[in-house]
Formats: sequence, structure tokens, C-alpha cells
Amino acid sequence: MDFVSPQNNPNNYPSSMVGSNIMATIATNNNSSSSSISSSTATPTAPPPSTTPSRYENQKRRDWNTFCQYLRNHRPPLSLSMCGGAHVLEFLRYLDQFGKTKVHNQTCPFFGIPNPPAPCPCPLRQAWGSLDALIGRLRAAYEEHGGRPEGNPFGARAVRIYLREVRDFQAKARGVSYEKKRKRPKPKMAVSSAQPPAPPAAILADATAAKSTI
Repeated sequence: MDFVSPQNNPNNYPSSMVGSNIMATIATNNNSSSSSISSSTATPTAPPPSTTPSRYENQKRRDWNTFCQYLRNHRPPLSLSMCGGAHVLEFLRYLDQFGKTKVHNQTCPFFGIPNPPAPCPCPLRQAWGSLDALIGRLRAAYEEHGGRPEGNPFGARAVRIYLREVRDFQAKARGVSYEKKRKRPKPKMAVSSAQPPAPPAAILADATAAKSTI
């Protein structure tokens, strides 16, 4: 196709080729502007939900790894299927060497005193609250790893008795109470019977006088 030169187009009318190029340019600009507007007005996507494990889950995983390591270091080594309540008690006594709670002996002069005024040679033990929470986490972790609830060694009767004895002795030795405080029931509001108030004596007298007059 021949281009239209200025000599062949003395009146300077736009040629068909030039007009088509201008229309194509305008259409391209419209499309780009509309796409930029649509992208700027698009609704932002919501961020994915957080999958970070909770503090409880992290502690439960660490406790479970510690117990499994204890079984591997046991002499002779123990498998999880062979573990029973007696092995759980051994594990709890093993943890006492890492305790930070002062538990006074019965011969200690500070036995039963919450805040002793001086240091004493009594040993450090794991606090009852820490042991109780530990057993709860290990009991849940055991079943999460395929253990049967009826064969859970952390729920054995011997373990429950041991925890109860630790609680009672530490309460006496430290002079503290582990009993849960009972919430006082809220006083019930007395429901008054909806009776209209008695009329004044003057109104009664006027009504009696009116009846006698009639």
C-alpha cells in the first residue's frame, strides 16, 4: 500500500493509514488505563491463617521428646509399649534433681513456714503444680502418638496417688495450701410480690363516710 505524501494530499486531510494508527493508539491507551484502574480497585487478598503452634503444643512436644530420651537412656532401654506406671514414677523422681522449689524436711526448723527467714540445707524438688501439668501434657501426647487410652501409663492409679502425696506433703512442708478456692454464690435477689400499696387512711375514711351518707 502506498503512503500518502503531502504533495499528493494538498489539503492536508488525514489519510486512512494515519487515521487507523491513531484509532489503534487510542484503543491501546483505553485498555491500559482500564486495566490499571481495575488492578488498583481490586480487593486485596486476605493473608493465610497462621499455623504457628501454641505455647502449650510446643511445651507438650518438648516434654514428649524428653520422656522418649529418658526411655532410650534407661538401663536396660525401654520401648514405649513396655512403659508402665512404675516407669512414669521413676521419671518423675528423676526430674526432682532439676527442681527449683525448696521442700523442707520434717526435721527442718522451717518446716511449715511459707517464708523462712534464713537458708536451710533442705533439697530442691519439682513443684507439685509443675508435675501435675507435666503429666497432663504427656497423657495427651501419648494418645496423640497412637497409644490406647485404656493403656495410658500417665493415667495409671499409681501416678495419681503419687501426685496426691506430693501435693499434700509439699503443702505441709512449705506452709501453703493447694486447695482451690470455692467461688461464693451470688446472693439471690428477693422477688417481691407485685401487690399494690395500701391506700392512705384518709382516703379510707372519706370512702367510708361517703357510703354512710348514701
